Amino acid sequence: MTFARTPLSRRWVLAGLLAGAAGPVFATQLDRSPRPLARPEAARRAAEAAQIVARAGLGEAQVGIALADTATGELLEAISPDLALPPASVAKAVTAIYALDTLGPSHRFATRIFATGPLANGRLAGDLILSGSGDPVLDTDMLGDLVDALRARGLTEVAGRFLYHEGALPQFPAIDPAQPPHVGYNPAISGLNLNFNRVHFEWTRQGGGYSVTLDARARRYAPPVGVARMQIVDRAAPVYTYSSKGGVDEWSVARGALGNGGARWLPVRQPALYCAEVFHTLARGAGIALARPEPGVPPAGANLLAEHLSAPLSAILQGMMTHSTNVTAEALGLASTLARGGQPASLAESGQAMATWLAARTGTHGPHFVDHSGLGDASRLSAAQMVRVLTAVAPEARLKALMKPVELRDARGRPRKAAVSIQAKTGTLNFVSALAGYVTSPGGRELAFAIFTADTARRARLGPQELERPKGGRSWLTRARRLQTDMLGRWATLYV
Repeated sequence: MTFARTPLSRRWVLAGLLAGAAGPVFATQLDRSPRPLARPEAARRAAEAAQIVARAGLGEAQVGIALADTATGELLEAISPDLALPPASVAKAVTAIYALDTLGPSHRFATRIFATGPLANGRLAGDLILSGSGDPVLDTDMLGDLVDALRARGLTEVAGRFLYHEGALPQFPAIDPAQPPHVGYNPAISGLNLNFNRVHFEWTRQGGGYSVTLDARARRYAPPVGVARMQIVDRAAPVYTYSSKGGVDEWSVARGALGNGGARWLPVRQPALYCAEVFHTLARGAGIALARPEPGVPPAGANLLAEHLSAPLSAILQGMMTHSTNVTAEALGLASTLARGGQPASLAESGQAMATWLAARTGTHGPHFVDHSGLGDASRLSAAQMVRVLTAVAPEARLKALMKPVELRDARGRPRKAAVSIQAKTGTLNFVSALAGYVTSPGGRELAFAIFTADTARRARLGPQELERPKGGRSWLTRARRLQTDMLGRWATLYV
């Protein structure tokens, strides 16, 4: 059985049969196999793999595993390879290839300042417009650089309006509405994004109360924000509540959860207004008088006063794969779908456009994405499909170079000596753990693998107050990761 680099219907029919087997399945290449495994050896290896899965003690969780040689496409091992499971953040590896294939590695996002009138003697006789193109990594310091560029041109006063334009991407108030409202990894998405669409909440005890700040901090600047407010209340639960009133994110937090002090990032639900407000604060601080922000569109013929260009896409993707930033994945996925002529009315529509693209590129059938980050648990991908991506599409996109090194560890968490190198992308949700990437030997043999584990029934039973730290979630994840480590360690001995 092979993962060839062109679609073969016979291969995928056979893969479907293998997926229904009761135990692990091992296969060598059907049309040519210079060193076919003897049946007793194949049975022994199948039993070893089954023991690793059983030893993990994951209860009712489902497991899908595939391992293939990237040079030949030969499928070396498989356990329910066609079982469709949530990929979690492993979906970002697919998004990375989707963006590279669509936008190109040198693509840059531009954040621009336009003017609708002449600038003379420090006064702009017209409107000033902040316009975004969806840059997912724009931060407060970069807005400060734009303000500095305006000051360098002599601007001190804007006679007209201060407008902001977010229309390069559609705006969505959250990536996954099912997530807890206060988690910073689930913010809104728009054509103007700032600080990964999060606001920094910090509190310190002062006497019998607390001092609270909400700001848009980066390395050089930390301006206060008005688009979010926090109220401390006396209650046992929930820890946080959220509502939107008059364009402001209204938060409350339970006093008993604060301790002596701390900080966390909270999601922003109106990122374009947030970005415009921070720019307004920085500009006023630099001596530029301008009105409060309001939405608007740059008219044809508007003059470009200043521009910030993001790092090239290849560098943005490196950060996304390293830090698993959801905003980056969603902005890149939406930008790619739009560039291909799509008009997604939801993240799910854009995710399905990516699934359609993936099916066409790999010859697979059935991948399903409800977003581009893997945060939504309704996305489905099989281990076989992921390995097909890694062997047939990822090499030309140089995906391996974007992945993080993985270190093998023993049962006590200590680093385990290994001659192989492993680069992979992890994915984690409550009772979902995924890992996919490459194992490379010192001699250069390269294997592609995917290990997907999920207890979707247990995840579905979680109540709203359990979503952030579910009972048993950490120990389940530890066992799932032990399964991954043990399987990788075994492959490093057997195949490379």
